[in-house]
Amino acid sequence: MNLHRLDFTSLLLFTLIVRSGSISSGAKQAHISLASASKRMSVLEAAIGTETFERHSRGIKLTPAGQALYRHAQRILGDVDLLLADLSDYVEGVMGVVRLWANTSAITQFLPGDIASFIAAHPTIRIELEEQNSGEVVRAVLDGEADFGILADRIPTYGLETLPYRQDKLVLVVPAGHPLGRKRAVSFDQAADYEFVSLPRATSLAQRLDLATSAAGKRLKLRIQVRSFDAMCQMVAAGLGVAVLPDAAVSPHLRSMGLRKLELNEEWATRELLFCARDFRALPKPARLLIQFLQTASSNSYRN
Repeated sequence: MNLHRLDFTSLLLFTLIVRSGSISSGAKQAHISLASASKRMSVLEAAIGTETFERHSRGIKLTPAGQALYRHAQRILGDVDLLLADLSDYVEGVMGVVRLWANTSAITQFLPGDIASFIAAHPTIRIELEEQNSGEVVRAVLDGEADFGILADRIPTYGLETLPYRQDKLVLVVPAGHPLGRKRAVSFDQAADYEFVSLPRATSLAQRLDLATSAAGKRLKLRIQVRSFDAMCQMVAAGLGVAVLPDAAVSPHLRSMGLRKLELNEEWATRELLFCARDFRALPKPARLLIQFLQTASSNSYRN
């Protein structure tokens, strides 16, 4: 056994492989090639002197040694996060950088005003905000690119901790003169008869539409995919289809673009937006301050 050959990168990769269930999935989340991931795992097993998992066609199965390594790897990586968080508390004054990745819904509807207020109260803290789909948010938090993230519910989080942030309501948006435009509320089954404008398939909103269409026993009539809520509204206004969008994101465009919004009589139309982190207690102090501020802003909005 040669423990000097163990390193944090290999331990993190090992935990990603265990959480995702296969070497290929773990390698993808770590942004390295399958060959590099397999080599790192071989070196890791050589260092501890035994196999950590059995390889099968459907994934991997941990050996007893692998189960022990997984427990200790989680503890080691968590201790490193706690160390960084403790050291950040000794910085004179609260200053630093918070790396936050968030999905489009959070950025479009809630974060601009909240972050502006936070920066006004904490001018020495800089926030690096990146917009990505919810799946990429999870990956960034798992591999340490982001301190914490904001994502939609019903997305696999591979063991990340989560906390509630905000709630949003999805509505159906149709152009002026559309046959459904005379209604106030519709079921998704009614909407699924028409062509849709959507976000890319990797987004949580597009995935939710696919699941809803399958549950209705239909196939989504996808006409065009665009990358923003504004572009979706423009396409709907041009008569290229209908769309499912967050209520707060579409409301500013209703009058200017001649759009109609209809309530969706579906349980899945109410979404929870969540914070996610490897360990909230281990976050650096600036990140913890930001989460506390965003939670307070969320609570105040519900009271108002």
